[in-house]
Amino acid sequence: MNIAVIPARGGSKRIPRKNIRDFCGKPLIAWPIAAARESGCFDRIVVSTDDEEIMAVARAHGAEAPFRRPFDLSDDFTPTVPVIAHAVAWAQRTGPVERACCIYATAPLLRGDDLIRGRAMLDQGDRDYAFSVTTFPFPIQRALRLDDRGHVAMIDPTQRETRSQDLDETYHDAGQFYWGRAEAWLAHRPILAARSAAVVLPRKRVQDIDTPEDWERAELLFRMLGDATSAT
Repeated sequence: MNIAVIPARGGSKRIPRKNIRDFCGKPLIAWPIAAARESGCFDRIVVSTDDEEIMAVARAHGAEAPFRRPFDLSDDFTPTVPVIAHAVAWAQRTGPVERACCIYATAPLLRGDDLIRGRAMLDQGDRDYAFSVTTFPFPIQRALRLDDRGHVAMIDPTQRETRSQDLDETYHDAGQFYWGRAEAWLAHRPILAARSAAVVLPRKRVQDIDTPEDWERAELLFRMLGDATSAT
């Protein structure tokens, strides 16, 4: 059995009720649920939440919400891996789970094809996880820090004269999905580790949604991508 697990707490602070707030005509969580359904990768799509309203919205858009997430896995400091491990352990009561994919509720730009690519990457070789990444828009080797007077210093002064095109491209977690083998989740193995593979997404389809400014930018990207699709 392959399952999708969408973690969605009810206690968002910076954007209240973020996971079910209207985003371009649907609750935010409805978009990643739709991508999971579109992919055809999953036997079950499960939302892990501590919130009754989120449960109802998830069910209305085609996901399951079969349990209420325990209180000790629902605070601001709980990492992702224990939440997914809890859902995998729950699902295994009804049958063996081979793969589980964590999909963030805040990933409205996710596409079904991305999830299909991720599963294929996981199955290539001896891997624990395959997850979405994207490139930094500027070489991080030339990053700056500011002191309390506003003066600048290079993080790595040895790169002061290096041309941008001569620096290695670098990547960061795109915060959209994390395919993993059930045993990796249950063993709480780290995701950012050597036994993980990267699924590279274009920057135009990646946006964290943590602040009102992030939300506005995500909606602009979503509408831009929708317009581009309808024009082709």
